[in-house]
Amino acid sequence: MRISRYAALVVGFCAWSAASSTLKGGEMLRMQVSPAIQRAPAMLTVRVSVEESPENRWLQVVAESQNFYRSSQVQIDGVNSTPLKVFEFRGLPTGVYEVTSVLVGTQGPRATISRVAQVVASPGAR
Repeated sequence: MRISRYAALVVGFCAWSAASSTLKGGEMLRMQVSPAIQRAPAMLTVRVSVEESPENRWLQVVAESQNFYRSSQVQIDGVNSTPLKVFEFRGLPTGVYEVTSVLVGTQGPRATISRVAQVVASPGAR
């Protein structure tokens, strides 16, 4: 299988952004999207770590390409919630996806983080 320059760029960006997004003091979100490149119809797994805070109320995750949109959201019960949330987006068609997580608190959005994933055409697809 031969990977295009664009696909290699996407993979490199995803690796860089995953390495630079570890929870440090003050960071509220960490997100991992896997796989970075997959054949259509794809299933993307999104793992979001949320720093515990009594302000946290909702977490929304969106997978969006030029021609496709899917989102999911879960309620968060402040410090009584589990820090790791896992989302699966199934049946995604070909495209470059921006996957964005938004943490919403009592006063509105608290943190946002984004990653890129690519869904390529399956062999024999038109």
